[in-house]
Amino acid sequence: MRILVTGGTGYIGSHTVVELINNGYDVVVIDNFSNSKPIVLDKLKEITGKEIKFYEMDLCDSEKLREVFKKEDIDAVIHFAGYKAVGESVSKPLMYYRNNIDSTLSLLEVMSEFNIKKIVFSSSATVYGDPEKLPIKEDAKLSTTNPYGSTKLYIEGILKDLYVSDNTWSIAILRYFNPVGAHKSGLIGEDPNGIPNNLMPYIVKVANKELPSLNIFGNDYDTSDGTGVRDYIHITDLANGHIKAIDYVINNVGIDCYNLGTGTGYSVLEMVNAFKKTNKVEVPYNIVGRRDGDIAACYADPNYAYEKLGFKAEYGLDEMVESAFNYAIKNSKK
Repeated sequence: MRILVTGGTGYIGSHTVVELINNGYDVVVIDNFSNSKPIVLDKLKEITGKEIKFYEMDLCDSEKLREVFKKEDIDAVIHFAGYKAVGESVSKPLMYYRNNIDSTLSLLEVMSEFNIKKIVFSSSATVYGDPEKLPIKEDAKLSTTNPYGSTKLYIEGILKDLYVSDNTWSIAILRYFNPVGAHKSGLIGEDPNGIPNNLMPYIVKVANKELPSLNIFGNDYDTSDGTGVRDYIHITDLANGHIKAIDYVINNVGIDCYNLGTGTGYSVLEMVNAFKKTNKVEVPYNIVGRRDGDIAACYADPNYAYEKLGFKAEYGLDEMVESAFNYAIKNSKK
């Protein structure tokens, strides 16, 4: 069974590639390295012992994409590729709409041409906007507070319309919360280009003295300590959620949405303090103004994913922060 993974050298994509191979799948990867690095392919080979079939290309290029589908006997697709920074999406909305939606349309059109109708889509908890109640269930009201989230919500709508038009499709929409941590080998992890937009790589770069201090965006939210609360999930758990989803879509038809989270919310300060305690390092920080598009709290009700897919997060907070720092130490840019 051969799985095409778009955005497969990115943070979540690379960890999912490892787990796919561990579970006996053949993998073909597409990426353009817009937010990843070619060395990840070497790391994947080192971890899995397998040469990764790889195509460097932009998913919006339908002609090149057709060539991949002609060469490779694809059975199903996991679609990660897309821009993902909330703050950047607020300042560059057109770039986000053009890239994220066009690339998905290109992919779905080519899949249709080749009669490949099984896909797992990388969505996000941002489609819940500022939630009316917590924890968040899959049937909660959908809305967005930033263009990044809007692109995810629009793509979910495209997938639902596609299924209505042709109910032989099998589609799993995974709404994940906040992935953190790294592979146990320390060979792959979260390594964004430039100053990180996500909390954990920002903490890591400060702890590793690559950046002077952490900016915490707002301490006046309606939470226990005033800082934003999120549901953080270990990256390996998240990758295994994709294995459960791809197994499901291969063996079933239909469309459904699933939360991938732990069901527990931690504040920014709780994450900082856990990182300091577990790794025995200092993380100096500054409180600055709120960031456009952010909300006070967001954490999952993960029960439906367990009921339907058999997915349950296994790793705890200490393992998340320890693995993140282990990756940073092994890949220090000193």
